[in-house]
Amino acid sequence: MMYPQVDAGFSAQRQRFNPIVLGQDDQAREFSLFNAGVNVNYQLDLAGGNRRALEALVAQTEYRRHEMEGAQLTLAGNIVTAAITQARLAAQIQTTEAILRAQDEQLHITQERVRLGQGAPDEVLALQTQVEQTRAGLPVLRKQNQQNEHLLAALSGRAPGDGRLPTFTLEEFTLPSDLPLIVPSELVRRRPDILGAEALLHAANAEYGSAIAKLYPQLNLSADLATQTLVAGALFGPGSAIWNVLGQLTQPLFNPALPAEKRAALAAFDAAAANYQSVVLESLCNVADVLRALENDAQALAALAAADAAAQGSLQSVQRQYALGAASYVQQLIAQQAAQQTRINLIAAQAQRLVDSAALYQAMGGGVS
Repeated sequence: MMYPQVDAGFSAQRQRFNPIVLGQDDQAREFSLFNAGVNVNYQLDLAGGNRRALEALVAQTEYRRHEMEGAQLTLAGNIVTAAITQARLAAQIQTTEAILRAQDEQLHITQERVRLGQGAPDEVLALQTQVEQTRAGLPVLRKQNQQNEHLLAALSGRAPGDGRLPTFTLEEFTLPSDLPLIVPSELVRRRPDILGAEALLHAANAEYGSAIAKLYPQLNLSADLATQTLVAGALFGPGSAIWNVLGQLTQPLFNPALPAEKRAALAAFDAAAANYQSVVLESLCNVADVLRALENDAQALAALAAADAAAQGSLQSVQRQYALGAASYVQQLIAQQAAQQTRINLIAAQAQRLVDSAALYQAMGGGVS
């Protein structure tokens, strides 16, 4: 205990006393006994055991706080990832539907050409294969989108199918102008899992100190001041006061449990130190993975953006040729499909970079400064 312990008490009892127990041949007597007093007890923390025990409790509280912060950070990261995934799937569904419309139209034109004797039936079969393959991909995307919406609702604390959930587009998400390629380790240290492991290490160290303190002498001081009378009205009168002062010094001489407790506390400290080292290394690995992923995402996104620009340029060229009569409508439909297919890959790359950017913020413990 860090402070003296003070207790106040009051008691009243009715008692019958028989003098025969004292070898006296007298009549049994009945009387009332009233007692009021204050007790003060204080254990001098000579070896610091109480201070270390309190230190361990504070560290345990810090660990729980960091554990809660880690859960909040994970929840926020999962919500952001689900929102980006919703935007990606919605864009891919829209683009796939555009491809399917172009393929349907191309198939219809080819069927007419075959009916008029200007095309081969094999062309129709090949186009039907493409159309049905594209059509089969739409339910898969819609299923993923619906499952992701259910996940987003659950993460937001709402029931799946709640119509109040917002919808997102990739254009609504913005990236910082500069994402770091190297992150100082001091920034990584503020991750909740590292701070939590550090708090556990602190608590184990304090518990080890408390176990060592039990091997040293313990000094307890106590004092009692009270009044005791046979009549309630004379409880605080003269001659009713009683008191007691006690000082007790104890030194463990033979107690096998105390050395064993010390060894157990030391083993717990070693385990906490190993856990801290493991968490730090795992965190650094996580940050390194995310940084390399962002670097690769940037390269892939740049290549796909160039491919998308080329596909759009090719489409515009075919559209101009079609307007001048130098290209057929089927050629324009084929160019549209190629451009839309490139756009699907670009959408996936944009979403992946957003997801990895959110992962970087989560890996840094909530932000980059």
